[in-house]
Amino acid sequence: MSKLTRRAFITTGIAAGGGLVVGIAMRPGNQVKNLASKLGEGGEGLIHTYVKLDSDNVVTAIVPHSEMGQGVHTALGQMLAEELDADWSQVKVEEAPAIGEYASYSAGRRYLFAGVDFSNLAIPTVDGVMMRVADMLNLQITGGSMSVRTTGIMAMRIAGAATRELMQTAAASAWDVPVTEVTTEDSHVVHAASNRREPYSAFAATVAEMTPSQTPAFKDPSDYKIVGKYVPRRDIPAKVDGSAQFALDVRLPDMAYASVVRSPVPGGSVVSVDDAAARAIEGVLDVVVIPKSSVGGMLGETLSTEAVAVVADSYWTANRAVQALNVSWSETGFESVSSDDIYAQFERDISAKTKRETDRKAGETESAFASAARVLDADYHVPFLAHTCMEPLNATADVRNDSAEIWVGCQNPLGFRRDVASILGIDPENVTLNNHLMGGGFGRKARPDYAMQVALLSRAVGRPVQLIWSREEDVRQDFYRPAVQSRFRAAFDSDDNLIAWENTYTNKNEPIEAPLIPYSVPAQDIGYVSSPVHIPFGAWRSVDHSQHGFFTESFIDEVANAAGKDAYEFRAELLQNSPRHLAVLIRVAEEAQWTRPLPAGRGRGISLQESFGSLVAQVVEVTVADGKVAVDRVVAVIDPGLAVAPDGIAAQLESGIIYGLTAALHGEISIENGAVAQSNFDDYKSVRMDEAPLIETYVINSGNDIGGAGEPGTPGIAPALANAVFDATGLRIRQLPLGNFDLNYQAEESGVVG
Repeated sequence: MSKLTRRAFITTGIAAGGGLVVGIAMRPGNQVKNLASKLGEGGEGLIHTYVKLDSDNVVTAIVPHSEMGQGVHTALGQMLAEELDADWSQVKVEEAPAIGEYASYSAGRRYLFAGVDFSNLAIPTVDGVMMRVADMLNLQITGGSMSVRTTGIMAMRIAGAATRELMQTAAASAWDVPVTEVTTEDSHVVHAASNRREPYSAFAATVAEMTPSQTPAFKDPSDYKIVGKYVPRRDIPAKVDGSAQFALDVRLPDMAYASVVRSPVPGGSVVSVDDAAARAIEGVLDVVVIPKSSVGGMLGETLSTEAVAVVADSYWTANRAVQALNVSWSETGFESVSSDDIYAQFERDISAKTKRETDRKAGETESAFASAARVLDADYHVPFLAHTCMEPLNATADVRNDSAEIWVGCQNPLGFRRDVASILGIDPENVTLNNHLMGGGFGRKARPDYAMQVALLSRAVGRPVQLIWSREEDVRQDFYRPAVQSRFRAAFDSDDNLIAWENTYTNKNEPIEAPLIPYSVPAQDIGYVSSPVHIPFGAWRSVDHSQHGFFTESFIDEVANAAGKDAYEFRAELLQNSPRHLAVLIRVAEEAQWTRPLPAGRGRGISLQESFGSLVAQVVEVTVADGKVAVDRVVAVIDPGLAVAPDGIAAQLESGIIYGLTAALHGEISIENGAVAQSNFDDYKSVRMDEAPLIETYVINSGNDIGGAGEPGTPGIAPALANAVFDATGLRIRQLPLGNFDLNYQAEESGVVG
């Protein structure tokens, strides 16, 4: 939503004078009749935008988000079924199609009107407006840990409660009894006084003709039977027995396969192609140059670099032939750039503080530093990181004349449909997009470049094509988490109290609050400088929280050590006015037995991070021997407000920890001669089973607004790990990954690494 700011939206006249202009024409009304025809056979039994009901009284929750292993289909299904009073054993879940009615209007509403409390009279209009905006912008996003806390709260929960109310109204009318006497349970309506009990399916036709409320009455959480309880994940059985369909499983008649290669230096164009050796390989059907092009869109989607593709009768043949190509690429001006050059640029720009922008300014920082008894300073760095989803990027296209059908696993089906249509020059209504389960996404599969490529290839060869990126192409042609430098200063008074905090870092990205700290420090000056680079930027799990979590939670540890205080106790002192943060910190210290002594060579570190509406505290225990670190144990406590799916929360915490641990121990994309040096898992390593620690997870249901689950586990693992290494060795880690350094045990003196 970065191109449509809250200010720009609100000042268009939709909201003015502190109140909403209520327009009946903007309200969503009953979409069932028009929507059912768009769903085809799958629309039979549609009684609400998000609810189907068959003659056997089986409820199907239609979920407008992608499933990439995070369990969102189950969690959102739980939220709908809970408010619907459905029998969970008779509830199915299916993903919504890529059509405008399932655009992410609730995410837009949360972004544009965060903190605004609308009246019940206004909400239908607000939702109607946001549905039109989301449809116009082709937003059907899964990311930012937004699914449960936006669609779950503002769509699925409302759909369940509204449908339940419609069932009660329909039954009351049919039975000629007051609606207040009609109750619901286990997908049935009940009138206790007359001993009537009918399945929801008996009233499905009537309900489908009624307009649902946008402001229904919700159940009291104390009455929950499904939300907050363990229920089996809906996607797991098919993944276990092999019947789950990923995009890579698509097989079409006369389908060919393709592999691509792009300029090693981002932005390069094809100068010439010698494809004789490739075409000589048996099974090769064609060699196609995919041109640069721009289609606009929310993320400024482009094929910024030309590609050369080989189309063949098998992927093995296509990939072998790609390696036989001799492609000459144009110069971009970045051919001599290295990682060292980029870091040197960051150093210059941070030191110059030219056009420094401010995130937070509180108190009198200049006078605090001028009068400080002592000042501590430090610089931290993190490298570029790739996504490396376990499922390689792939998509299948069948382009015929003015229509196209796409099979893909992606995080924005509507956006992909729009961009494919744009690059083909056809109407989006003529593009059918079939979204599949994903083997990981992490932000990478919100970018449609691979779907755009395969659409062009299918049109070029006149037959269905399945494009599969090699792992080498995936690593070298990613949209990367940025490299960042962050500089800190802390001021102490004569009693070693922290009185000022200053932080300047390179390149502002989302979320805007990521570099802020929860600690009570009287004077704070947090800001950034722009220092652009040529490496493509992409959202990476937890986005800016992943780097700033490492920076701020490592430096607060340094500050505690400089003040001669215990790292946990020091944080707790600074959180006395933040009871929710303090509760999470105390709980993790208790569960980890923070004060329990550890033998020489072992260490314990702590971190606290607020991100995506959730609070996560982590304690890491390590053993350092022969210069190498082994992560023994991770204790994590999360306060997500309410854990809709407790087992899913635990799984996402564990997943986020492993993903972040991979980055902290091994993750580094380095730049040589303007290009990415790494290519596969041999030189861009992942944490393997023999490195994985014992992970303990604990949930605090504080009753606050529901927060995210998919991303909040990642930011805190790197600083807790680095702090544990310091505890074990006296070495302060200021640059990742740890695997680059010899962590020899320093028994008598401390040092700095990185």
